[in-house]
Amino acid sequence: MASNNQIHHSPFEAKIIAALRSVFDPEIPVNIYDLGLIYNLQVNDQTNDVYILMTLTSPNCPVAEDMPLQVQETVKMVEGVGAVKVELTFEPPWDKDMLSESALLELGLL
Repeated sequence: MASNNQIHHSPFEAKIIAALRSVFDPEIPVNIYDLGLIYNLQVNDQTNDVYILMTLTSPNCPVAEDMPLQVQETVKMVEGVGAVKVELTFEPPWDKDMLSESALLELGLL
């Protein structure tokens, strides 16, 4: 979701977002955060447990089974993170309006 970039994040959340930006959709040369695939990111302030609600560009995405696990493992590597839960949803369906401004630039759409 394009608005993600304008929200103020704590330094800890910024580290998690940086980790998410290291994960790329295999079919599009843009990271999953700037693609708008992360619908919700919640961090428990007491335990540093992380909850991520995400989607894929299509329900038929060839990495539908692997991507949530890759996201979970990547976020777990952030220093200080507790448990990580990644939930996959297709509501609302992803569309190009969810791309961040930097993703639009990267793809030559802006």
